[in-house]
Amino acid sequence: MNAARDVFVADPTAPIAAVAERAGVGISALYHRYGGKEDMLRRLCADGLATYIRIAETALASADPPWETFVAFARSAVAADTHAMTISLAGTFTTTPQLMELAQRCDERVGAVIEQAQAAGVLRADVTHTDFGLLFEQLSSVRRGSKERTVELRERYLALLLDSLRTPPQHEPLPGPPPRPGEFADRWEKRS
Repeated sequence: MNAARDVFVADPTAPIAAVAERAGVGISALYHRYGGKEDMLRRLCADGLATYIRIAETALASADPPWETFVAFARSAVAADTHAMTISLAGTFTTTPQLMELAQRCDERVGAVIEQAQAAGVLRADVTHTDFGLLFEQLSSVRRGSKERTVELRERYLALLLDSLRTPPQHEPLPGPPPRPGEFADRWEKRS
């Protein structure tokens, strides 16, 4: 599944043979275990939703101050890359009632985290849990250079995002350096 995650997060249209190659196994081994590409995509999405639910439940059970709890929730969701496996893969496979139920539970838990932070007066009142789905998806699309650089940039932009959502506003120094001149030059290179 790690190979499937790497392959399908990068390109949901990739063939299952790319997963087999990445995992170093024969394609028949994948079909024997998962039944096909759609099964693998559904499993990745379910794993992402389950992880996101665990992160939300941890935040809901936290005894830390409200803002620190919310920041830990957001950082954990971005670090786990849950939205690369959920929202960005949505629509690439046929869903199931079980997956829809898991998505509903996820919405409820994340909504409760948002409401908890808003009730404490530390989070803007005009944002919803659905805003965070798209915001976290945007952050999951940040992929530059090494894994370390990707993490560094995501943390930087999450800090900017959190600063814009906090009430009352309090600006902390941004983590990591900004993009370096020429760091995005590879975007202009033709991909094969």
